[in-house]
Amino acid sequence: MKHFAPLLLLALAAPASAAAQDHAQHMPASAPALAPKNAFYELRTYYAAPGKFEALNARFRNHTLALFTKHGMINVAYWSQPDVTDGKLIYVLAYKDLAARDAAWAAFRADPEWQAAAAASEVGGKLTAKVESVYLTMTDYSPTLRLGQ
Repeated sequence: MKHFAPLLLLALAAPASAAAQDHAQHMPASAPALAPKNAFYELRTYYAAPGKFEALNARFRNHTLALFTKHGMINVAYWSQPDVTDGKLIYVLAYKDLAARDAAWAAFRADPEWQAAAAASEVGGKLTAKVESVYLTMTDYSPTLRLGQ
């Protein structure tokens, strides 16, 4: 993870790709506007269960991102780690603060749409072997991000 942090900062400071911008146009607009320097970030790493990496990506692509937005989470960026056999999905979400994060996750987990998507995608077994989460705040010298664009 220590080698990932500089890469994360570079990726977050870079402009969004055309594909990401196109995807953003199709996202619900209910996530709150935040000043990037004041946001509370969560770096999440999902270790895919053997043979489940594509299904995990499909669930995020088809359901999870829109549901995160619906519940006030800001999708900052998503990455995969190509040198890992079964795949890792690494992403960053932004919130107003820890309380907003906790409320958003509680609402997300209680959402019948999420529960149905999770159940349908896990008929053949869980998609993740392990999930890690790290909370982050920006330093005063960090480059400026453009959240929600």
